[in-house]
Amino acid sequence: MNFGIRPGYSIILMSTRRGAPYHDRIDYEKNVLIYEGHDVLRTHGIDPKRFDQPLTTAGGRLTENGKFFQAGRDAALGKEKPHRVHVYEKLQKGIWSDKGFFLLVDAHAAERGHRKVFDFYLRPTSEGMFRRDHELPATRIIPTEVKVAVWKRDHGHCSLCGSQKNLHYDHDLPYSKGGSSITLENVRLLCATCNLRKSSKIEIWLPFALGLAVRHG
Repeated sequence: MNFGIRPGYSIILMSTRRGAPYHDRIDYEKNVLIYEGHDVLRTHGIDPKRFDQPLTTAGGRLTENGKFFQAGRDAALGKEKPHRVHVYEKLQKGIWSDKGFFLLVDAHAAERGHRKVFDFYLRPTSEGMFRRDHELPATRIIPTEVKVAVWKRDHGHCSLCGSQKNLHYDHDLPYSKGGSSITLENVRLLCATCNLRKSSKIEIWLPFALGLAVRHG
């Protein structure tokens, strides 16, 4: 969760895997990704899950939660345009996928597990660094369980040439032509070379190489 870490946008690292320490999820009915804020740091043996997620520091400055919360509420109230966020999703240890750009459209405090947490609402968009706003349906997002199953089925190799470098999740039948994102049969791993003729933008990354902060817990 890194607010303003790049010119014009922020970055978040999420996980919807079973057993993930945060309550990240996708609401398909409302067409939004919901990302839970950061816990307090795990120091001196404390359990972060027993404490409210912090909105400000002890000195009164906004935490990353606070920055995202302020931007989300400003967008919901029409005070500012929705902030652009680049989302990466953890599939398994060391394996992350690029889910593309989202717009931060709202933020709310919630009670969860007898403590206060923050939920950030992000709407998918095709807007990249040089693209105009154009919303995408959430059904274009390949669910985590499908990605994990595809990775296992294809053994972490390009399904055409066998390469293990710069892999993408590709729709066999393109989404624009009716291909499904939620069926294992229509998703496969392709390397960048084999994927040049495709429009898939979901790439495998190691975000730690980008110097990104990862949530504790």
